[in-house]
Amino acid sequence: MKTTRVMMSAVLFLCFLVVLVGCGNNSAGSSNDKTLTVLVEGGGPAFEVANKTAAKFEEQTGYKIKIDSVPYSGVYDKLKAEIDAKKSTHDVAIIDVLWFPSLAKGLEPLGNVLTEEQMNDFLPQLSESATINGELLGIPTWTNSKILLYHKDLFEDPNNQANFAKEFGYALKVPTSWKEYEDVAKFFTNNGMYGTSVFGQTGGDAVSSWLDHVTQAGVDSLVLDRNGEVNITEEPYIQSLTFLQNLVKDKVVPEDYLSIASSETAELFNNGKLAMQLAWGHFYLSSDKVLPGRIGAAPMIAGEKGVGAVPGPWYQVVLKDSQKKDIAEQYLKFMYDQNELYMESLGVAARKSVFEKYIDIPQYAHVKAIEATLDGAQTQNRPQIEQWSQIENEVLSPMLQKVLSGSDPATELTLAKEQIEEILGR
Repeated sequence: MKTTRVMMSAVLFLCFLVVLVGCGNNSAGSSNDKTLTVLVEGGGPAFEVANKTAAKFEEQTGYKIKIDSVPYSGVYDKLKAEIDAKKSTHDVAIIDVLWFPSLAKGLEPLGNVLTEEQMNDFLPQLSESATINGELLGIPTWTNSKILLYHKDLFEDPNNQANFAKEFGYALKVPTSWKEYEDVAKFFTNNGMYGTSVFGQTGGDAVSSWLDHVTQAGVDSLVLDRNGEVNITEEPYIQSLTFLQNLVKDKVVPEDYLSIASSETAELFNNGKLAMQLAWGHFYLSSDKVLPGRIGAAPMIAGEKGVGAVPGPWYQVVLKDSQKKDIAEQYLKFMYDQNELYMESLGVAARKSVFEKYIDIPQYAHVKAIEATLDGAQTQNRPQIEQWSQIENEVLSPMLQKVLSGSDPATELTLAKEQIEEILGR
C-alpha cells in the first residue's frame, strides 16, 4: 500500500513537470516561437524589401518574419514607448538617422555583427551617423543626399546657349556654384516656367535643404560647434539664408514657395514648370520615368567652401529588450547581403559596392551625382542630440519661413540661438 502511494506520488510529480515544461515552451521568446517581428515605415522601400526577402530568410533559418508597418512618425512613437517601458514588442526596426539620440538607450550595440570588410563597404558618413558614445547601433539600409536635377533639353538648346552667353558673358552649363545657379535660374524664369524652387514648407525637409547651403558656406559643425556651443549666428548661416532670400527676391521660384518641399517641387519639375531642382537623389527615377532621357543629374552645387550636403540615411536596429537578439542580428546580416534590393526599390543603397555596380547605368544617372556629393569636403551630419526634432520643428523651421518672407537673417538667427539654448537648458 505504501509502495503504491509512493508510485502514485511520483507519477503525479512527473505529470506536473510535463505541464510546467509545456507552459514554458509556449512563453514569448521560447525555442518554439519561430517569429521575428520587424517594424518599418509603411508604403516605402523598407516595407517592400522586408516583404520581398521574408520567405528567403524563413527558408534559411526557419524564422517567419512578421512585418508591422506604420506611418513615419508611428515608427518612432512605438519604439520610444517600448524602450521607455523596457518591454519590446518588436525585435528589429528600420529607423531614420535622426532618432538615434532619443532611442539609443534601448538599442543593442552592433559593432560585431558585420566583418571589417563588410563595414569598409559603408558609404561615407554611415558609420559616424549611427555611432553613439562609441557604440555602433545600426546597420545601414540606404543613404541619400540632395543633388541637382535639370532638364537637359533646355541646356542643350542652341538658342538658349547663345542667349545665355549674350546675357551673362559666359557659356550656359550645368551650374556648379551658387553664382552660376542664380544666373541659370534667372535665365530660365519666363513664359510660365521658374528657374528653380526653394523649400519653404514647415518641417524638416526645408530645414535640411537650408543646412545643405550652410555646409557649402563653410561651417564645420552644424548648429552646435565642436564644443557643443550653439553657432548659428556665424557667417555661413547668414550667407546661406541670404542666398535663399535672393532667389525669392529675384522671383525665380514659385510664388507659393512657403508651401513647397520635396514632393511639390518634384511635381512642378516633372510638369515642366521648373528648369532645375535641388532634390533628394532618388527623385531622379520618377522624373526619368515621366520624361525618359530628358533629365540630367549632377552633384550638389558648391558654395565658397565647396560641395556640401546633409545626408539622409536609414538603419536597421535591434531592440535591446528583444528576446531574440541572436536571430535578429542574423537577420541584419542577411539583409545587408540583400542591400541591392534597396537600389532597385528606392534608387539608393548603403554599400559602396552596390553604388559602383549602378554608377555607369544610364537609368541610374543620379547614383554618380549622389556619390560625388557624399564625398564632398563639406558634407556632414546633423547634430546627434535628443532635442534635435524639437529644435528643427519649433525653432529652425519657423525661423526659415520668416527669413524667406523677408525678415533679416542676422536678427532671426540671434533669436533662434536664444531659443535653442533655452531648449538645451542653458
